[in-house]
Amino acid sequence: MGKIKFVTTRDGSQTAYNQQADEHYHSVTGAIEEAFEKYVKPLQITDGMCILDYCFGLGYNSIAATAQHSNLQITALEKDIQIVRAMKKVAPPAPISHKYEIFSDLAEQNIIKDNDNNVIKLILGDVFQTLPTLPDEFFDRVFFDPFSPTKQPEMWNLQIFNLVYAKLKAGGKLATYSCAKMVRNNMRYAGFRVYDGPQVGRKSPATIAVKVKKTCLK
Repeated sequence: MGKIKFVTTRDGSQTAYNQQADEHYHSVTGAIEEAFEKYVKPLQITDGMCILDYCFGLGYNSIAATAQHSNLQITALEKDIQIVRAMKKVAPPAPISHKYEIFSDLAEQNIIKDNDNNVIKLILGDVFQTLPTLPDEFFDRVFFDPFSPTKQPEMWNLQIFNLVYAKLKAGGKLATYSCAKMVRNNMRYAGFRVYDGPQVGRKSPATIAVKVKKTCLK
């Protein structure tokens, strides 16, 4: 991804800018605010859940989930090892600073457990290759956080949402910042029931998708 440029967002937490995608990894209105308000809180994370972090980046979503929970089993998918290594250089956001220091060595260790028995396992590689290898009907929640659909439409296509649907347990939930029509349509085609998520830092809502059983058409 070239040289990493850190940017301070409005809530005081830092994000990184990706030159290739021409986008920041988080909302510039507040990086850590986004993690809690668009992902952790609306998904109602509880102790012991299995969570899939689709596009781990700097790890804010997953580490925010560990802040007040225990026994979480988090599987983090990421293609770019450089952004994971950048966890050692970014200023840890205040609400998760202690946890962030624990998990900041993921680029080297791949699996780290904290004192509350939360585990984050990093899987590096192209999601089109790594996602299919994960067990079906295993995850309770999904943090879905790639670059925007206009920049990386392939990361939001129907094939991906079909795979994510298969990996979720019945009743499992997904959260993402995007409410793009294409994104929501692909979610629905995959079998998800789609709802507006919270409005945080912008006029448009985020999106919450819930796995429901597919009905056979006669």
